[in-house]
Amino acid sequence: MATLDQWARDKLAYYSGFFRGRSYALPTSTSQLYGLLISKATTLIALPLPLLSFLAIPFVGGSSTTFNLFLFVLTWSALVGSHDPLTIELGGTLLVRMVLFLMPALGMLGFDCAVPGFSRGIKAGGGKVSPLDLGRNKLLEIAGVAVFNVLLAVGVQAGCEYVAIYMLHLRSLLRITALAPLPWTMAKDILKSLLVRGTLRYAIHRYLLHTSPTWLKTWHLQWQHSARQPFSLVAAYDHPVNHLLSQWLPTYLPACLFRFHVLEWHILLAIASLEDLFVYSGYAVLPSAIIIPGMARRNEAHFRAVDSGSKRVGNFGQLGLLDLVCGTSCKDEEGVVEDLTSEAEERRLQQRVEEAVQGALAGMQGKQREAIQAGRADVDRREVQPEAPPVEEPDRQGNSADGDEGVGADKGADDEPQGPVQRRSGRRNARKA
Repeated sequence: MATLDQWARDKLAYYSGFFRGRSYALPTSTSQLYGLLISKATTLIALPLPLLSFLAIPFVGGSSTTFNLFLFVLTWSALVGSHDPLTIELGGTLLVRMVLFLMPALGMLGFDCAVPGFSRGIKAGGGKVSPLDLGRNKLLEIAGVAVFNVLLAVGVQAGCEYVAIYMLHLRSLLRITALAPLPWTMAKDILKSLLVRGTLRYAIHRYLLHTSPTWLKTWHLQWQHSARQPFSLVAAYDHPVNHLLSQWLPTYLPACLFRFHVLEWHILLAIASLEDLFVYSGYAVLPSAIIIPGMARRNEAHFRAVDSGSKRVGNFGQLGLLDLVCGTSCKDEEGVVEDLTSEAEERRLQQRVEEAVQGALAGMQGKQREAIQAGRADVDRREVQPEAPPVEEPDRQGNSADGDEGVGADKGADDEPQGPVQRRSGRRNARKA
């Protein structure tokens, strides 16, 4: 008992001293508050600079890729040296989720509400179902819960790092070093994490959210599946426990198991955010030709199966490989193999059409080139050939009333000086005389 009392007193003394020291750092005047706000704002502005410089490498002209990568490494090293590691990790995580998922998802919902007629035209399934059918109150609820879940996931990540570093006195769950990993290492680690993430999401979605009769299944059906068809915000609209279990944990756990570099974690999170944004969008026009449209179609089939009350609910994974192997694909729904086959056939047809068009254009260009070359040759030939001097033709007059006058004019012309030909004829006449 004495040991427990002593432990409690030590903890109380520690935390009282800690909070007292933190209180001294709080601003006590308006000028100090202004300086603190400016400092924090500058920190937030400086955080995304390395990521933005890395993304801008392909668009920057006039300098080599090696120089741009060198500039990125210098910027990243300066950022790591001037900011707290936990601030870099959490600030980058929040930035990626806001820029690549939350803001575009809210923008898509605003687009659906602003131009509903055009939005229905590009929705999958002919636009029979629209987010506007849910009503204003339901849309506001979905938007509020989605924003809360995104912020909650960032807060739980911060709590995990705080416990590991400051309470358990362990190293951070993610590596934050000034030396960035090599591109091949990053690609290999991200591929491994995507495989683990897909497997975990399939198992959790199938067995915990749809098969086992638990509170998790009830919450999942009452929250996320209350929307008849998915749109981007629905990816983060679920009970907070379900969201952390099915969305956040499969993404964060592989990064902790392999102890990713913080840049690898941000890239993995960016891929996951864009995947949720497009797969749940509900639009028929999507980027990519094979993966994204097939994943979106299978996700929509999963929502339709749950909404219709079908006993055979499938498509628990987004890529479709585990559904194909485990036999949990929805009925009359094409799998990933059919997607690849149809896309290959379509690609061959497109390739043939493109080759035919290119051949026709090449033939037309060849004919035009030959015509242009022939025209240039004619022009050159005309410029090289000298022009002959004009020859005066003698006046030919028939028998008329002016015949005598013409003869008299000819005689008078013989006495006048004439051209070279006429002069030679005059000399000949003189010799004959």
